[in-house]
Amino acid sequence: MATRAVRIPIIFLMSLLTLLISIQPAPAQAASTLSMLGADVSSLQHAEDLGAKYYYANGTAGDPLQILKDNGVNYIRLRIWVNPANGYNNKTKVLAFAKTVKAKGLKLMIDFHYSDTWADPGHQTKPAAWASHTISQLQTDVYNYTYDVCNSLKSQGTTPDSVQIGNEINVGMLWPEGEVVNNNFTNLALLLKSGYNATKACNSGTQVIIHTADADSDANARWFYDGIKAQGVSWDITGLSYYCYWHGSMSNMSSVVADMKSRYGKSVIIAETAYPFTADNADSEANSISSSTPCSGYSATWTGQYNNFRDVLAAARTGGAIGVFYWEPTWIATPGNGWDPTNPSSGDGWDNQALFNWSGLANPAIALFKP
Repeated sequence: MATRAVRIPIIFLMSLLTLLISIQPAPAQAASTLSMLGADVSSLQHAEDLGAKYYYANGTAGDPLQILKDNGVNYIRLRIWVNPANGYNNKTKVLAFAKTVKAKGLKLMIDFHYSDTWADPGHQTKPAAWASHTISQLQTDVYNYTYDVCNSLKSQGTTPDSVQIGNEINVGMLWPEGEVVNNNFTNLALLLKSGYNATKACNSGTQVIIHTADADSDANARWFYDGIKAQGVSWDITGLSYYCYWHGSMSNMSSVVADMKSRYGKSVIIAETAYPFTADNADSEANSISSSTPCSGYSATWTGQYNNFRDVLAAARTGGAIGVFYWEPTWIATPGNGWDPTNPSSGDGWDNQALFNWSGLANPAIALFKP
């Protein structure tokens, strides 16, 4: 049967067009471009020394740094400890691995913990060699050590592109001398100035980052950065840690990022983030995060990890950040590469949050580094 043409009145078409235009979403707020797409792979050198293997998502074996780079990573962060019990990551190890990083065409951030072990908001233990030192001596220690590491890297052709003067120093570093007590930032400021001055004396182009885990609280972030600013501390980039299971909503993080950028006129990065791809455990060490749904709306699955990292990147961009670093994406469970440098039998509480599964195969979320 022949089909008869249907005539639609022009007035209806115009009304329909007007309706369609009216329901189009409003233009999104302009977001920043993430120029620092980073990964903290501080455990990787030890893992590879112990025989760990890594694979692209299609199962092809590959160099883990190259896999990260091929998926969009352009910046590598390496922590450095003064005299760790097992040698990882002392100056010698960091110098060696820095060559590998730079040979891949990747930028390099050195994360000074100023400790022999982990430094974070609850732990800022002085290196054993500095244990009895006064604040005056500690200023010299920080300057000399920072300059020596930076200059040694520079001398071998691997000048750091950025350095962190301390790691998650919410209430100071090198406790008790450098701890902020009763809102007194005097001693901490002296130490931060020593680190900044040493870095710039080594290489004026190296950017200095001051890093806290204050992405959860604008009040706390203002308290800290106002406090050091009032003491005349200089820095180039504000670094914040953000893990949704510890630091709350992404919208709040985005607001903190925006306020830090506006208030201090400095670039902001999310220096650490991560999320589980499983609630299961690959070794004898309990997972740091073991819930099946650590944050509302994001299950501990490949999909949950993918969606969480995607949304962290978006929230950081919306706030105006210039970079996001995934913390320990290559720290798969490898016997001997545990969290405790004094105990070779310790396990890895982060194996379920890496961007590689327990067989070393890249997870889907790794592709999100690509703009």
